[in-house]
Amino acid sequence: MCKGLVNRILPFSSVDGPGNRTVIFLQGCNFNCLYCHNPETIGKCRACGKCVSLCPYDTLSIVAGQVKWHEEGCKYCDRCLEICTENSSPRPVKMTVDEVAEKILAFKSFISGITISGGECTLQCGFITSLFKRVKEIGLTTFLDTNGSIALWQESELISLMDMAMVDLKSYDPKEHRVLTCMDNEVVIENIKYLAKVNKLYEVRTVIVPETLNNYYNVDMISKLIVSLNSSIRYKLIRYRPKGVRLELIDSYIPRDEMMNELVKLAAGNGCENVIVV
Repeated sequence: MCKGLVNRILPFSSVDGPGNRTVIFLQGCNFNCLYCHNPETIGKCRACGKCVSLCPYDTLSIVAGQVKWHEEGCKYCDRCLEICTENSSPRPVKMTVDEVAEKILAFKSFISGITISGGECTLQCGFITSLFKRVKEIGLTTFLDTNGSIALWQESELISLMDMAMVDLKSYDPKEHRVLTCMDNEVVIENIKYLAKVNKLYEVRTVIVPETLNNYYNVDMISKLIVSLNSSIRYKLIRYRPKGVRLELIDSYIPRDEMMNELVKLAAGNGCENVIVV
């Protein structure tokens, strides 16, 4: 039976694709971004037990060598996330497609579709493909939120079931991308080109991080890439925010309005027709 490791399910979101959407966050990521705003989604629990004895509400225990989370008593104080040294959480659960579909059906009347996010969701392509099949039967749209690191042109069934994808291009420069994420960006750029070619690229996104990234170069080159493919593809510029990040890894600050306005003008001047800032 196909199961996915689910970090959490957000019933309603208006920022993860068009309309009101249910977002399924999967656990595990192959990037280790210096500015990651959700570092607890990167790793997988190794059942070291450090969080169990320090949970202030006694909602964690060791069962059959694994950390078990007792949701009913959890106050979501996030003490377990602070303690974890594995960039993980004891709260993700393995769920079948039927179990996730049951959650989605509870919200069906209020949403236009679902978005699969992460972590990096494409590390669980088999589960996503099976879930998208079910969601199509339910009559909802299917969106993918990805770092673009997995060769999606090799996942023909998944692409056929997916309505649109949103892809992060964190840095255009390969060296800077490796420093930032610990991985290259070649596959990411090829995915963007491929998804645009098959008309399934909804949005490209870049996080703006002052004093850390070459933001003007990145926006200049990425916007030119988008225009070379389809100038109407949305380009989202995301302000770096220190909330949730590992401050020992990065020293930056929220970019000012002046900087964001300059970057919007740069992208628009290159021909991007749909540039937004969040």
